[in-house]
Amino acid sequence: MPIFELIVRLAIAFLTLLLLTRLMGRKELAQMTFFNFISGIAIGSIGASLALNSTVSIRNGIIALILWSFFTIAMGFIDINSKSARKAIEGQPRILIKNGEIMESELREVRLDLDALTALLREKNAFSISEVDYAIFETSGKLSVLKKELNQPVTKSDMNIQPSVTNFSPVSTGVIFDGIINTANLKKLHLDKQWLQQQLEVSGFESVSNVFYAEVQKNGTLYIDPKKAKQ
Repeated sequence: MPIFELIVRLAIAFLTLLLLTRLMGRKELAQMTFFNFISGIAIGSIGASLALNSTVSIRNGIIALILWSFFTIAMGFIDINSKSARKAIEGQPRILIKNGEIMESELREVRLDLDALTALLREKNAFSISEVDYAIFETSGKLSVLKKELNQPVTKSDMNIQPSVTNFSPVSTGVIFDGIINTANLKKLHLDKQWLQQQLEVSGFESVSNVFYAEVQKNGTLYIDPKKAKQ
């Protein structure tokens, strides 16, 4: 491919992509759903073919970009005006924590494990599952978190509250995941299985297999989320 033709193709591809991206709106970047993800990949591939593939004519490349962008914009209008179409195209939000309890079936539906869930919670400044009242997994892949009333942020200076001193652990640490003890985390906390078993018995759990998730909180107490029957 001659250098001049390459420069012309790159310029046309760049300007066309810039214009079409502006027309499609910011949702393509700000709220990346499954459809937006596929659309972005397809438009990028078509743009690359227009710029670098000499077997694709400039006319056909531009037509392909415009048509694909038209389909994306049309689906956006359908998405706005039809709730059923929106549900089919983008899915729907999933409640992963409800009234402080982990929804195990919902976790399986969205293919998240407890490590991924706790990581998403930490991004929302929720370092313990026991702090959370509701957690909703949005169609964009982000997690919306509503903390329990007592855990919602306040200004300590306004309340004349002195900063508390944490003596046991700087953050809450999971020690049971889906009925399996995490011995590495217990060792980090300088605890053992005997201590954990005693705490479970005090809370009415005879076996670790009955516990879906448990974590040692910053004050040294044990938060327990029991296993629920499969729905």
